[in-house]
Amino acid sequence: MKSIPLEKLHTELGAKFGPFAGYNMPIQYPMGLKGEHLHTRTHAGLFDVSHMGQLRITSPADPSGAQLRKELEAALPCDFEGWPNDIQRYSVLLNAQGGIEDDLMLVWRGTEVRMVVNAGNRDADLALLQKLAPGLKFEWVDAALIALQGPAAESVLAKMDPKAAQMTFMQAADLTLMGVTCFATRSGYTGEDGYEISIAAADAERIVREMMKDDRVKPIGLGARDTLRLEAGLPLHGNDISPTISPVEAGLGFAIAPSRRLPKTNADGTHTAPKKTGGFPGAAVVLKQLSEGAARKLVGMVSKEPVPIRAHARIVTVDGHEVGEVTSGTVSPSLGSPVMLALIQSAAINQPLFAIVRDKKLAVEITKLPFVPKRYKR
Repeated sequence: MKSIPLEKLHTELGAKFGPFAGYNMPIQYPMGLKGEHLHTRTHAGLFDVSHMGQLRITSPADPSGAQLRKELEAALPCDFEGWPNDIQRYSVLLNAQGGIEDDLMLVWRGTEVRMVVNAGNRDADLALLQKLAPGLKFEWVDAALIALQGPAAESVLAKMDPKAAQMTFMQAADLTLMGVTCFATRSGYTGEDGYEISIAAADAERIVREMMKDDRVKPIGLGARDTLRLEAGLPLHGNDISPTISPVEAGLGFAIAPSRRLPKTNADGTHTAPKKTGGFPGAAVVLKQLSEGAARKLVGMVSKEPVPIRAHARIVTVDGHEVGEVTSGTVSPSLGSPVMLALIQSAAINQPLFAIVRDKKLAVEITKLPFVPKRYKR
């Protein structure tokens, strides 16, 4: 397994490690998963997500950025026209069938794009992006990636650089932390306010130790990161989204820029044609689903049963007909009851539904997402 830059520090902090996407990752600390989860909701959790892939994308042949925009728009269903500098947006890397090869975070920086990809897809993403955008240069950023999440995150980071307090949700900036320039975004994967900070590996340990001098900051493992993101209704690639699930099925239609969609029919019967309809992998499938609906849908579900309902549990109707399955599930540490994401047939959404756990039918209900309100600073 590969090691992350701060492995020795996590060992010192009492982390229990486990394999994740080919990396030896801290899964839990002595506080325990529930304690870590609730601490993040009330104070500030420090997550090491250095396993994620950080890419810098440029266009050497065209420093103006025009080629960069054009080629990335051929690879992704986004639109860089009117995209302000240092604003982060969510996108998806699709295959020819409209399935999600990966979900991505992108920041437009004028003459370059910074992108974060999921750890398990690093090499495959790079190969696909190079194929779809052959004129661009893709470079891995060799740096630690630290997420500081929770209601105290702003005050903790602003003590190190006051500029952090001026940032709003999905804004990026270069912060100066202990004399080191660090690329940061005000975002995260917990539903809480917070930041993701790219720090040169050589400087990461002393900066993280400085953050942890604040008693409100505690180290949090991947176990609690998973329960936090599930409470926030955020999908996990490999569970809730995959190469066989489209963004429309996953409830991620917002990732398809309005300008890339089909013409709209106006009230007077005329049509408004977007400037850049289609032109991305899987466009025919995705645009048809956006227009006509998808045969299945990722939904949030809750249960009053006192047991966890986990991934791969079958979802059935009253008569036992299978209509889908749970993709992620746990007992919510914040709510004390089971929550789950499930991919089910659209036709079954208004029927009474049950999850099969150890051959027993447990009643489940579809509910609006998120399970726990998000608290981003907008």
